Amino acid sequence: MAKPLTDSEKRKQISVRGLAGLGDVAEVRKSFNRHLHFTLVKDRNVATPRDYFFALAHTVRDHLVGRWIRTQQHYYERDPKRIYYLSLEFYMGRTLQNTMVNLGLQNACDEAIYQVRGLVAGYLGIGRLTASCFLDSMATLGLAAYGYGIRYEFGIFNQKIVNGWQVEEADDWLRYGNPWEKARPEYMLPVHFYGHVEHTPDGVKWLDTQVVLAMPYDTPVPGYKNNTVNTMRLWSAKAPNDFKLQDFNVGDYIEAVLDRNLAENISRVLYPNDNFFEGKELRLKQEYFVVAATLQDIIRRFKSSKFGCRDPVRTCFETFPDKVAIQLNDTHPALSIPELMRILVDVEKVDWDKAWEITKKTCAYTNHTVLPEALERWPVSMFEKLLPRHLEIIYAINQRHLDHVAALFPGDVDRLRRMSVIEEGDCKRINMAHLCVIGSHAVNGVARIHSEIVKQSVFKDFYELEPEKFQNKTNGITPRRWLLLCNPGLADTIVEKIGEEFLTDLSQLKKLLPLVNDEAFIRDVAKVKQENKLKFSAFLEKEYKVKINPSSMFDVHVKRIHEYKRQLLNCLHVVTLYNRIKRDPAKAFVPRTVMIGGKAAPGYHMAKLIIKLVTSIGDVVNHDPVVGDRLKVIFLENYRVSLAEKVIPAADLSQQISTAGTEASGTGNMKFMLNGALTIGTMDGANVEMAEEAGAENLFIFGLRVEDVEALDQKGYNAREYYDRLPELKQAVDQISSGFFSPKEPDCFRDIVNMLMHHDRFKVFADYEAYVQCQAQVDQLYRNPKGWTKKVIRNIACSGKFSSDRTITEYAREIWGVEPSDLQIPPPNIPRD
Repeated sequence: MAKPLTDSEKRKQISVRGLAGLGDVAEVRKSFNRHLHFTLVKDRNVATPRDYFFALAHTVRDHLVGRWIRTQQHYYERDPKRIYYLSLEFYMGRTLQNTMVNLGLQNACDEAIYQVRGLVAGYLGIGRLTASCFLDSMATLGLAAYGYGIRYEFGIFNQKIVNGWQVEEADDWLRYGNPWEKARPEYMLPVHFYGHVEHTPDGVKWLDTQVVLAMPYDTPVPGYKNNTVNTMRLWSAKAPNDFKLQDFNVGDYIEAVLDRNLAENISRVLYPNDNFFEGKELRLKQEYFVVAATLQDIIRRFKSSKFGCRDPVRTCFETFPDKVAIQLNDTHPALSIPELMRILVDVEKVDWDKAWEITKKTCAYTNHTVLPEALERWPVSMFEKLLPRHLEIIYAINQRHLDHVAALFPGDVDRLRRMSVIEEGDCKRINMAHLCVIGSHAVNGVARIHSEIVKQSVFKDFYELEPEKFQNKTNGITPRRWLLLCNPGLADTIVEKIGEEFLTDLSQLKKLLPLVNDEAFIRDVAKVKQENKLKFSAFLEKEYKVKINPSSMFDVHVKRIHEYKRQLLNCLHVVTLYNRIKRDPAKAFVPRTVMIGGKAAPGYHMAKLIIKLVTSIGDVVNHDPVVGDRLKVIFLENYRVSLAEKVIPAADLSQQISTAGTEASGTGNMKFMLNGALTIGTMDGANVEMAEEAGAENLFIFGLRVEDVEALDQKGYNAREYYDRLPELKQAVDQISSGFFSPKEPDCFRDIVNMLMHHDRFKVFADYEAYVQCQAQVDQLYRNPKGWTKKVIRNIACSGKFSSDRTITEYAREIWGVEPSDLQIPPPNIPRD
């Protein structure tokens, strides 16, 4: 088989059509050499890969800075409505390549580095932290948008697998510095905690607080080839110089300085829980920290609104909602609502009703989960200590809200209890989702089926009260990162047929539909997939020391490890396939390489046990000579954005098998669809809309629907029924239970079996039979390569809806009240008018 082209060679192919922009190679080369010279330590003459990376990153950043400054000037001159996207997490990924793609510099950089050192591959090693798809789309659509979050010193942990178990290691991503961020000490702001509240004739005062400083670090977010560069501002916690010193005697000076860590711990580490609420005080501090700093920043910008000027131009808050939109990404930034009220009422002396109207018009809330254990419910006692004024404000908000409900539904005490922000009980709690719904003018789910569940069950009472508030905004992904950057071979093949407009208008992919039966195009798409598989096989062999069959079906299940995502259903299918091969080794089986990857929350016992089960099954299957290369099971260690960029283009089958009604949307499903994998999935999250767009016959849909799950809940789910009725299921469960896959620890998986048999909320056994039958249909189609590739082409052609550009356009028009713009800001080398 011919050696696959490198990504660099593919980028050169694309750039022939102007897609990667050749730019001025000589200028890039000169700039790169200059940076390399200043990056090197004086007594070192040999450059390391890291030196090359930083020199290149700084070269690319030089091209960003002029555009960045010009974009901000442009906003101050036009004074548009600004969008503030608040999130406790912006998913990390590599920034360098993404920036080169969006600036159209990719090819000039490749060529310049090639001329300097003859080295192209391997210089993209270390870059981290890019804002997620939404920030990319906001910049590409010319919106005056800002992402706000925390600059965690340690990101989500690095996962190591030791003897089959997950072990967490700190992700010290800032160890070598971050070439993309710019510290902005001139915008440092105080954030207050603790203290007490006094109601005085001059108004309410929050006194004797402990101050932590919020230091902003700005990261540029470039749009795609439009010279717009927006800002992601992340806050880092710093102790003030007098922190705690006044509490100590002079002799305890050292102790006092060491204690500064207590304040600075706020931005130390990202909590890695996914879909699970853990009521830690430090997490609440993080949530208030980002909100308090961000709102001060928003109000400063609203008041001054002149480039380079800090003097207030506006003092009246009437127009605040016309100039500011705050999007609360999940409930984590929910404190924006009481904090904005505190600033308006206590500081700016706006009357309560007017302040409440401003707050509601400004804030909007995106719900991300329907799982009850994921909803944030903070103890009142914690608020009382940490944020006493906010507790008073929340009580006041809740009282007015309940008065309104009581007036509409007189005597319905149960409804008041269900709709209260304060939950009574042994431990009084604040329901942050209720606070978000009450304090926002728009509430959205992230896929159509999820938004319906939000209206019909999660917030049913609130929907009855204000139906006009509830919307759907189906998630999307950026085609720049998730096609052009990670799969240049496929991008090139598509550009050849329909041009490159699809990169900013993904619905153009529909133009591929007439090519579904085109022999040459079928061949080209299949060839790209095979090259990606060969490349990923080589990567696996190098990293995992496991030799896999690159013509086997790459069956991929990558996402956070959680019971509702049902990695266990996948495991049962793998064991079933294994047993079938052992039973009838002479039979022809479609070879499969099953890859499962994802991180488990460090305290989530069952999720960690699931990882151990996957690796244990792999140990048995991969070393069984009877099985050979017909079945391999690989756990992909440390799944993250940069690994996703490798595995997604290589996947044949994408597993999206959550119990219907539990996955809000999913975006991995969209990435796989766009990159030419077929989906096996339940009718859950965005799978429903994917099936609608491409035709259900072009996905492998199986299993219970939402209404079936509800009916089963009514009737009572009995796992043993399925276990007794399905011999292959019984065999697989018995093997896991008896220690067949863990001979040294026969009881290792007792907890998994016990959960599946007696308290499985996610009904794995109920979908087993349908899933195994559906997998047989997958095998059948895979035997017909042309038939398979035709379905692949249809999926790619119908994936246009799932662009984050479409999602953000809908947010802009229907929630924020702004219009996307295709205005090109002139580049820095062209004088301004």
